[in-house]
Amino acid sequence: MALRHYTLDFSLSTAVDAASTVPGLLSIFHEQELTETVHDTDGHGYLATFVGKNGRLVVLRVHSRGLITIDLQCYDEDNIAQLDNLLNALEEKLRALLKDNITRVKRLPVLTRGANVDRYWPTTDGRLVEYDFDQVLYEEDSAYQNIKIFHSPQFGNILVLNGDINLAESDLPYTQAIMGSGKENYTGKEVLILGGGDGGILAELVKQKPKMVVMVEIDQKVMDGCRMYMRKTCGDTLDTLEGDCYQILVEDCVPVLRKYVQEGRMFDYVINDLTAVPISTEPEEESTWEFLRLILDLSIKVLRPTGKYFTQGNGVCVKEALSLYEEQLGKLCCPVDFSKEEVCVPSYLELYPFTTVRFLSVCQTSPLVNTVELTLVK
Repeated sequence: MALRHYTLDFSLSTAVDAASTVPGLLSIFHEQELTETVHDTDGHGYLATFVGKNGRLVVLRVHSRGLITIDLQCYDEDNIAQLDNLLNALEEKLRALLKDNITRVKRLPVLTRGANVDRYWPTTDGRLVEYDFDQVLYEEDSAYQNIKIFHSPQFGNILVLNGDINLAESDLPYTQAIMGSGKENYTGKEVLILGGGDGGILAELVKQKPKMVVMVEIDQKVMDGCRMYMRKTCGDTLDTLEGDCYQILVEDCVPVLRKYVQEGRMFDYVINDLTAVPISTEPEEESTWEFLRLILDLSIKVLRPTGKYFTQGNGVCVKEALSLYEEQLGKLCCPVDFSKEEVCVPSYLELYPFTTVRFLSVCQTSPLVNTVELTLVK
């Protein structure tokens, strides 16, 4: 069962009272066999509900500050043409009653609530987006997060982790950006991927014939889902944990990084594709920002002197979060400099910053001078 929610709003230049508008609408409601109940608003305009057959509900409000709103709810099996006629009749009548007092009339697209396929997801700054999802291909709860893969006619199959749009098959620009936007030559290089369970980065790296790629992904169930339903993104790289030039470790990246630091293992690139909110349960990760700084510090220590570090950021509208991230860059073991540009990732439906950060000094725990670039794409 799903509920369809229609809206009709009239913005007015001056407030009106219910006596001048409501009587003219009642005949329309009565024709649809809707029964009226008027509610006390304690002086804040007029409020009535109209209940009809098949579970229909209409809420009519004449606000005391120059606004009239109509909300209509019905079940998805209701007669859609009949409902459109009802809204059209109400709009036509109100236009005739209010005439020059109207400054704007707005009918939003219908909202569908409680459907089997959830099509509504927020942007990074909390705005609502309706996607064209028509099928749930995969859904699992792992020890770390809820995992869904939807099908979208526009974007292909799309991975959603804990309600956050992660990657669609259309989102090659994301992968290209987090790898350096085509400016890097990975041939013969050693690369460490942190996260990356969708397999997109790994698949693109393998094409460039690196010496070795190590991918550290904590959640096997993410890889399981992507191996089955995101093959346009990952290819066959997730079919096995080892290939000719790559190795996948199903582990928490923090202890792996610490082990590599102790062993003195070094990489030419570190690509941080971890989820926006840390999912590891290490006790030192008391906050997101502490975790991000920890990953940065450990990553610098496993990079060769000319190594480069790329990572994701956040949407351009989340200015406070981006500023906080920049503050973390000032708390690392090396001073940094950075610049920004924007990347459009198709399924995100918003712009994302693309930032290059250069580490210019000696790490506190390393005798080597690191020059590292960091790229923010989400």
